[in-house]
Amino acid sequence: MTVKMSLGRRLLALVALGTLLAGAAGQPRPGSSLLAGEAAAPVRAAKRPNVLFIAVDDLRPQLGCYGHSQMVTPHLDALAAAGARFDLANCMVPVCGASRSSLMTGLRPTRSRFRTWNCSTEKDAPGILPLNAHFKQHGYHTVTNGKIFNNPGDSQYGWSEPDWRPGPMRYHVPENQHLHLERNVDGRRRGPATEMGDAPIKEYRDGEVLHKSLDDLRRLARKEQPFFLAVGFYKPHLPFVAPRKYWKLYDRSQIKLPDTYRAAPKGAPSMALHSFGELRAYSDIPSRGPVSDEMAITLIHGYYACVSFIDDLVGTLLDELDRLKLSGNTIVVLWGDHGWNLGEHTLWCKHCCFETSMRALLLARAPGMPAGVACGAPVEFIDIYPSLCELAGLSLPEHLQGTSFVPLLRGADGLPAREAAIGRYGSGETIRTTQYRYTEYLDNSGRLTGRMLYDHHADPDETVNIAELPANHDLVATLSARLGIGN
Repeated sequence: MTVKMSLGRRLLALVALGTLLAGAAGQPRPGSSLLAGEAAAPVRAAKRPNVLFIAVDDLRPQLGCYGHSQMVTPHLDALAAAGARFDLANCMVPVCGASRSSLMTGLRPTRSRFRTWNCSTEKDAPGILPLNAHFKQHGYHTVTNGKIFNNPGDSQYGWSEPDWRPGPMRYHVPENQHLHLERNVDGRRRGPATEMGDAPIKEYRDGEVLHKSLDDLRRLARKEQPFFLAVGFYKPHLPFVAPRKYWKLYDRSQIKLPDTYRAAPKGAPSMALHSFGELRAYSDIPSRGPVSDEMAITLIHGYYACVSFIDDLVGTLLDELDRLKLSGNTIVVLWGDHGWNLGEHTLWCKHCCFETSMRALLLARAPGMPAGVACGAPVEFIDIYPSLCELAGLSLPEHLQGTSFVPLLRGADGLPAREAAIGRYGSGETIRTTQYRYTEYLDNSGRLTGRMLYDHHADPDETVNIAELPANHDLVATLSARLGIGN
């Protein structure tokens, strides 16, 4: 019988074989991602720090630690206070699959790589060792629960145990429990966009993720081998389904629509906007046109409730890390895969190059690093891979395109190699400096079809596109040239 191996498994097998042969010959294997002498890495690995790698789907940086008072997030705020908060962290692509694939490989997205919500990391970046596989190769026991890669089983060879996911998304209020399975009148299969229920937390998908991760922490704490535990929470991704107690944290009468709710930015090109099709898949959302103001408030309320739900779960996870006396030797990184629009610029969901989609949440706490650090310099999600390698004392694979942000954790004002953050979505390519966000839209032949420039010192809500002002001609030319570096 012929046994087929995936490309990833073949890659790991070849690297391991090459390392073994190199060690026997006393020479490093040319082209190997392992440096000379690293064949003994598993022996030394027990002295390395653990990694708790937490992903939260669709989490925008609107927490108390970011200076906002709308959402109740005490545990995430405490994590920021104990480590570092990144004020200008930028995702690479504001859509789940592409963002995660880029982050996990340390590679930039291109016009042909990491574009869609369901892209395959192994297919888009064949032969590239992702973050989890790199840690596994260096002696870590790697475990994943929930949503880290978008597609179940993607880059499975990098995990020491099978990719674990909870059951499918479900509603909990009795009258809703069948709605996500039935076809509605207009052909949509999903139920309502929000739900306030009373089911026990363990019956929610993220409750399942939490309990599996708590069990894994207890089991991994008994190992001599260091661990890389990835925990991917699903909320606040649509639908906004959360237990009633998290909805009750908020007074609906105090929830306001954003200042930019009724108008797109003045002068923004048409391709910068979209009709939020992801939200329209739900049964109580109109197929076209704006949602009612009442529904908009309900959606914002539901998003806030889901964020507070996840905040509570993260707090429980970190408390268990403390109880097991693992915190002193564990790197904690928590990230939201991209931003999310809550009605800003007439938009919902992500799928655009505005700040509300590109700017993302990133918190980090590492042994020996100072607490309460606010990192104001732009960073990119491809910087996470090299940063974790540096913190754990691992070599850097040659393919990495990011820059370690460890100097920022120590209090540096910026990174010489990271003066701006570059990302993209669809036909848009966008760059963020400490002051400006500039975006270009290109057709299939590379011809410019539109552009946007916003001064975040003067216009943080991006209300007026100033790209065409004569006074900004030289600035636009400079940012355009820098934007090209990321392609």
